[in-house]
Amino acid sequence: MTPGVPALARTLRLPSLVLLGLAYMTPLIVLGIFGVVAETTGGASAAAYLLALVAMIFTAASYGRMAATYPVAGSAYSYVRRTIDSRAGFLVGWAVLLDYVFLPMVIWLIGGAYLQAQFPAVPGWVWIIGFIAITTVLNVFGIKAADRANYLLMAFQLLVILSFVGLSIGTVVAGQGAGGLFSSAPFTNPTSTFAGVTAGAAIAAYSFLGFDAVTTFTEETIEPRKTVPRAILLVALIGGLVFVLVAYTTQLVHPGGAFDDPSSAALDIALVIGGNLFGAFFIAGLVIAQFASGLAAQAAAGRLLYAMGRDGALPRSVFGRLSSRYRSPIGSLVVVGVIGLAALFLDVATSTSFINFGAFVAFTMVNVSVIVHFVRERRRGMALNPLLNLVLPAIGALVSAYLLTRLDEHAIVLGLVWLAVGIVVLGIVTRGFRVLAPEVGETAAPSSDVAG
Repeated sequence: MTPGVPALARTLRLPSLVLLGLAYMTPLIVLGIFGVVAETTGGASAAAYLLALVAMIFTAASYGRMAATYPVAGSAYSYVRRTIDSRAGFLVGWAVLLDYVFLPMVIWLIGGAYLQAQFPAVPGWVWIIGFIAITTVLNVFGIKAADRANYLLMAFQLLVILSFVGLSIGTVVAGQGAGGLFSSAPFTNPTSTFAGVTAGAAIAAYSFLGFDAVTTFTEETIEPRKTVPRAILLVALIGGLVFVLVAYTTQLVHPGGAFDDPSSAALDIALVIGGNLFGAFFIAGLVIAQFASGLAAQAAAGRLLYAMGRDGALPRSVFGRLSSRYRSPIGSLVVVGVIGLAALFLDVATSTSFINFGAFVAFTMVNVSVIVHFVRERRRGMALNPLLNLVLPAIGALVSAYLLTRLDEHAIVLGLVWLAVGIVVLGIVTRGFRVLAPEVGETAAPSSDVAG
């Protein structure tokens, strides 16, 4: 560590990492898109989420292995550059920017839309700017401040989920008796098909985006080689089980996939199971969930930009510096907040059309990185487990690549355009591809902090 140069402080333990990852995923998103998944699957939404959970576990395992091998910030960007090539790592990092940097904007936009619907007299831009200002200030004060806020926000979000599940169970028991709680219909029924369930799983998989975000906090985690891999798997597993449970109980209340408006189906069901009072509580929960997710998403994006700025892939003067007082990447956080202002001029459909492109590129390449690392270490005489380091990541890569092809044409085109811009930027950074992209310094993760 260079004397006098501020560094990210190691303060996070396993519970905090899991909460940050779950906040980024936003468990309530299962209710936000429930109607769409149920309609696509013909009423077998629980099967879609179960299939998506199994698929995501493969990729989560690969992230865990890479996080244990390279305990530095930067996530997929750092893993690919260290196992494959610095230029490939740059392009993966550039693709990931679609997910990390633009996702907070989408989150703030959705939260503002909910509030504007409840309070139409207040202009939507007021809510959006309020989201951006509050989350940026909390993140600038440091990860400990954001961590404390996350405990409260996640507690309320989980309360809404538990209330929704509990009221759903009560409604089913009141109408059908206790036997109504045990049904295979949410997994398979006469209107569901294999094609519909797999298509629904592709949609449901978007709910898992963010389980990998905890890797961006590696340099702020105590014993990261042990803690980060565990946190990744726990976030994916806990989030997935919550999704399956909520989809199952909600599908019991409303069998099938027919809705007046699939995009607001969960709100209609909330009114059925709990009346207007619970409907208002449910809307409040959605807004709180968006705030918690935005807080975690901006923190993760800021650390990705910081990692790239520290390497010289982005201007160090803006992105590669930490606040000497708060030890947080202020420049990167502010840039994410400024990008979020684009929500003032976009709608939800437009802003969400391309962020998933980067996520699936990253998922695919992290799985490939595990395979490359396995082959390289075997050649050096290291005895690595072929199942964990070759078979499982190969499955993860294939699944992620498949999900990438399931994106709509606009998302793929915009994603490819974004990558083309990244290639131009890479050409400038590497002086016409004649030199390697800058590497992360070895002091990024001091050995004394990651022992064990």
